[in-house]
Amino acid sequence: MTLTLGAGPLAGKDEARTNYAMEGPEHRLLWEDYPRRVRALVGGHTVLESIRGKLLFETGIQPVYYLPIEDLDSDSLEESGHTTHCPFKGDASYRHLRVGGHTYENAVWHYPDPLPAAGWLDGYCSLYTDAVDLWLHEDEPVRGHLRDPYHRVDVLESSRQVTVKAGGQTIAESDRPKMLFETGLPARPYLLRADVLPGILSPSGKTTSCPYKGEATYWNVAVGDDVLENAAWSYEAPLTESLKVGCHLCFDGEGVEVSVT
Repeated sequence: MTLTLGAGPLAGKDEARTNYAMEGPEHRLLWEDYPRRVRALVGGHTVLESIRGKLLFETGIQPVYYLPIEDLDSDSLEESGHTTHCPFKGDASYRHLRVGGHTYENAVWHYPDPLPAAGWLDGYCSLYTDAVDLWLHEDEPVRGHLRDPYHRVDVLESSRQVTVKAGGQTIAESDRPKMLFETGLPARPYLLRADVLPGILSPSGKTTSCPYKGEATYWNVAVGDDVLENAAWSYEAPLTESLKVGCHLCFDGEGVEVSVT
């Protein structure tokens, strides 16, 4: 399981059925080694490089990457007067990131005097994911946020019957879906294009990135005179864990009903 989603021990929800109780504060922090070589680039200039990173897992929050302050390019940073307060970590100070014509205000934060319960934050900082052009794990680009090592994707062959309706009309049926199971998320059936009514799909132009599946391409669905925007998506060039759903379609959204029996 992932630690901060679903019934994970840091999810902040009492969803799991267990024969034990976790003692300690309701809001928990976990500081863990993240020994991958991580780099962040702006306009081809490396502003961050470290093999000494850490992941901070915090109740109900996606894990955050921290690294020693000295592993940041100090020439790209400028002091900021901005501060914030966290009741669990302390007072955070910020710095702007400036590289050439690129400016991202308050991009970097650190806790110069962290609370005793989070004292290990001393000397570490973090950088907003969208403050740079490119993140690399070793030499592989990262799509979206950095990967959580406890997050998993499994794609399994299935003979379950899947029916997709839109506007009360059946637009897809399959007894050969690929079932995608992803930590903390609902199971999703992915269907071959051959199992979808012809002529109802058109590209919407929308894309999103997932660090576990890759870049999603979205599709509008036309049913009669109605068009359901972004009602389907596909991964045309999925990442390794999700290769089996390549070029398959998944449906969801307002006006769409998906049944799996």
